[in-house]
Amino acid sequence: MNTYKISLKEKIGYGFGDAAASMFWKLFTMYLMFFYTDVFGISAVVVGTMFLITRIWDAIFDPFVGILADRTQTRWGKFRPYLLWMMVPFGILGILMFSTPGLSENGKIVYAYITYSLMMMVYSLINVPYASLLGVMTSDGKDRTSLATYRMTFAFAGSLLVLGAAEPLVDVFSKIKGNGIDLAAGWQYAAVVFAIVAVIFFYLCFIWTKERIKPVVEKTSLKDDIRDLWGNRPWFILLGAGISVIFFNSIRDGAAIYYFKYYVTVQDAFQLNSFNMTISLSSMYFVLGQAANIVGVLLTIPVSNRMGKKGTFLTAMVIATLLNIWFYYIDRSNVSLIFVLQFFISLCAGITLPLIWSMYADASDYSEWKTKRRATGLVFSASSMSQKFGWTIGGALTGWLLGYYGFQANVVQTEFAQNGIRMMLSFFPAIGTFLGVLFMLVYPLSEKRMAEIGIALKNKREEI
Repeated sequence: MNTYKISLKEKIGYGFGDAAASMFWKLFTMYLMFFYTDVFGISAVVVGTMFLITRIWDAIFDPFVGILADRTQTRWGKFRPYLLWMMVPFGILGILMFSTPGLSENGKIVYAYITYSLMMMVYSLINVPYASLLGVMTSDGKDRTSLATYRMTFAFAGSLLVLGAAEPLVDVFSKIKGNGIDLAAGWQYAAVVFAIVAVIFFYLCFIWTKERIKPVVEKTSLKDDIRDLWGNRPWFILLGAGISVIFFNSIRDGAAIYYFKYYVTVQDAFQLNSFNMTISLSSMYFVLGQAANIVGVLLTIPVSNRMGKKGTFLTAMVIATLLNIWFYYIDRSNVSLIFVLQFFISLCAGITLPLIWSMYADASDYSEWKTKRRATGLVFSASSMSQKFGWTIGGALTGWLLGYYGFQANVVQTEFAQNGIRMMLSFFPAIGTFLGVLFMLVYPLSEKRMAEIGIALKNKREEI
C-alpha cells in the first residue's frame, strides 16, 4: 500500500523518542515510590494517595492533548513539534522530581504534588503526539508493527540504561561531597544525567522522522471527535487491555526494590572497586527484566506473523498469569529461580507492548473507515491514557498495600509485611494479566479485517 520506504534512520529516530520517555517512565515505576518513602521521607500511604489523585487528572488530560494535537498545524506537521517544544521542560521537571529541598513534612508533600503533577502533564504533551506519529508515518500494517517494534526495542534499551545505571550512579554521586553518604544528592545528580540524555534523544526523534499521511477529511468539530471515539469499540477494548498490562507491570516494578531490600534482604551482588561502585541484586533483577523485554519485542514480528496480533497477545498474557502465580511460592534464598521467572514474565510483557501500539494505529484506521474522518491524536491518546490509568491503579495500590501490610521504611519488616510485598510481585499482577486476556478475547480487528479496511482506504488517502 505504501509508495515510499521507511528508512532505517527514520525507524531509529522514531525509537529514540520512546527511549527518552521510557528512561523517566522507568525511573517513576521502579524508583519513585522508593525515593519518596526511603529518601524524601513521605509515608507510603500518602504517596499512594498522591499517585491516585494526580494520575486520574493526568489520565483525563491525555485525550485533550490528543484533540489539541489533531488541530495543530505547523510546517513540521501536527505531532512532531511537540517533541521540540516539550523536551526541555521534560528534562527540567525530571530533575526537580528527584530533588530534595529542605522543607517541612507538609512542605515536602506539597512540593511532591506540584512537581509530580507538572511532570505528568508535560509527559502527556510530549508522549501523546509522539505515539500519534505512528499513525501518520505509514499506512501499512506490517510497517506499523515494525515501527512499533523499533519503538519498544529502544524503549526497553532506554529503560535498560536507567536500570543498569541508576543505582550505581546514585552510589557514586552520593559519595562526591566526602561527608558520608548523601542519597538525596545522589538521586538528584543521577536525574540530571538522565535528563540530558532524554533531551538529546527527543531532538533526534524530531529531526529524523516525517509525517506523511493526511486524512480524507480534516476534522473540525470536537463533538464529531467525541462521537466517533465513543463508537470505536476496538479503542475501548484496547484501552482496557492497555490498562491491564500497565497495571501488571507497574505493581511488579514498584514493589520489586522493596522485595529485595526487605524480603530477600541480601542486596549487594558484587563491587566494582575501581569505580567505587556497588552493583545490587535489585539492579541485576531490573536489568534482566529489561533485557527479557527486548527479547520479547524482537519476537513480536515473527510470532505475530504466524499467530496474529490477537493470538500472540492472548498466549503471552496466559503464560504471564501462570508465572506470576508461581512467583509467590519461590523461597527467598532461591535467587536463581527468582531471576528465571523474572526473565520469562518480562519476555511475555515485551511481546505484548508493541502489539498494543500497532493495534492503536489499526483502531485509528477503523475509525477513519467507519466515519470518513480521522482523529489520530485522539485515538492514540488511549495509549498514554491506558499507561496513566494502569500506573495510577498499580502505583496507588502499591502505596496503600504497603501501608495496609504495616510497612515502615528502613526497618526490619514483619512477616505480614513481607508476605504483602511477595503478593505484590505475584498474585496482584496476575490479576492484571488475566484481565488483559479477557479484554483481548473480544477484540474484533483481525489481520483479515484490517486488510479489507486498508483496501477500502487505499484510494481515499493522500500520502505525501
